[in-house]
Amino acid sequence: MMPATTFIGFGEAGRAFATAGARAFDHKTLHERERGAMLAAYDAAGVDGMDDAASALSGAQVVLSLVTADQALAAALDCAPLLGAGALWLDMNSVAPGTKRRAAEAIEASGGRYIDVAVMAPVLPAGKNVPLSVSGPHAQAALEALTLLGFANTAVAGAAIGDASAIKMIRSVMVKGLEALSAECALAADRAGVTDAVIASLDASWKAQSWGERFDYNLDRMMAHGLRRAAEMEEVAVTLEDLGVDPVMTRGTIARQRDLGALAITPPEGLGAKLHAITAAGQKAPA
Repeated sequence: MMPATTFIGFGEAGRAFATAGARAFDHKTLHERERGAMLAAYDAAGVDGMDDAASALSGAQVVLSLVTADQALAAALDCAPLLGAGALWLDMNSVAPGTKRRAAEAIEASGGRYIDVAVMAPVLPAGKNVPLSVSGPHAQAALEALTLLGFANTAVAGAAIGDASAIKMIRSVMVKGLEALSAECALAADRAGVTDAVIASLDASWKAQSWGERFDYNLDRMMAHGLRRAAEMEEVAVTLEDLGVDPVMTRGTIARQRDLGALAITPPEGLGAKLHAITAAGQKAPA
């Protein structure tokens, strides 16, 4: 039997994971300029959109928290008193293990059951086939609930809250760091007029994918999601600091992701068009 399910936050991930008949609440419904679009998103996904968290959480057995990284702890703190006894709080946000442990304290103190969930790949186009890593004392219960909700690629990472998010955060040092490095390289090569030569040189040493395609893809991700990724990388920095590792490159990644995301440019097709759009928007050449 499908558990009574609620989505807290209904952006890209919430819509990709939506289950018809579930409830949802997103703060954007409280803002007049964004309310219409959010109500339309609820309707398109077949979920019951609510105007407040209390209504959305009433009777919920499973809650998927899918807010932005910088709002993950606040969402847990705000929603904890509204949860029914034994409700599963699946924190699917990209935040540091320490942040998840603080959120877990609030959820558990109110009688809920907290689960650390790491989304290990882009949610689109995978949807519910995206790899999920779960951890914490209630991981097995979460695994069963996620299976009932249609998630098909879920595994337990460990018994402690923070195990799943540690894998995600530390992996992100490389994944999102490479995006930032390629943007810097592509922009510098473009300004110097040597883009083709640089791409050819990189292709010669890394044959798995054309670096032109890689630059194009990474710029696309950063232009579309740079602000969200920067917020996630702030949590990566916290993770490394907690481990006693100075996040020198991660700080640079945060700045690069945020700078490109803040341009608010819809990514055009093709590497050359993206570089031109960034330059036209006043992006300074990397030092």
